[in-house]
Amino acid sequence: MPAEDAATAADAEAAAHAATAAAAAHAGAAAHAGAASDAGDRTPARLTSKPTWLLSQAAMHGHRLLTDGLAPAASRGYHYRLLAALEEFGPASQARLGGRAGVDRSDVVAALNDLAARGMVERTPDPADRRRNIVTITPAGRAHLRRLDRLLAGVQDELLAPLSPAERAQLVRLLTRILEHHGAVR
Repeated sequence: MPAEDAATAADAEAAAHAATAAAAAHAGAAAHAGAASDAGDRTPARLTSKPTWLLSQAAMHGHRLLTDGLAPAASRGYHYRLLAALEEFGPASQARLGGRAGVDRSDVVAALNDLAARGMVERTPDPADRRRNIVTITPAGRAHLRRLDRLLAGVQDELLAPLSPAERAQLVRLLTRILEHHGAVR
């Protein structure tokens, strides 16, 4: 066989092999696409097996429910947290209050300004340090906190609807344990 014919035969064989490989790749891609379309909008198991992903998704859903649930009272989550801390622990400096409620320092001032304008908290100078304010919940603030408690009960029920009361209590215990371990709850 002349060299030219051998090269042509080799080229033809390489072309046939490439065409077979391309057809196989196309068939594989089509099968993969079919499998993907069969999966619909399912979340990958690699994600749903990760507690970090599950907690993030639950937190996002819970935050949406919380925002919507408190809207009728013209309140937000940080309003509730600040009022709850004041009711439970009594008057506090703005810094201490923010720490107890888990509200960033920059958000504490804005939230307290809003609550003060609505008559729910009072600020008075700290007698020990005039540069600092002491924040106290008012009777109107206590009444508003009770309203927020009722609204939040509905939010909790909606978020945890698929869980029994025992499972809800267990979830709270487990989440508290995780947060205590990481120093987020004291």
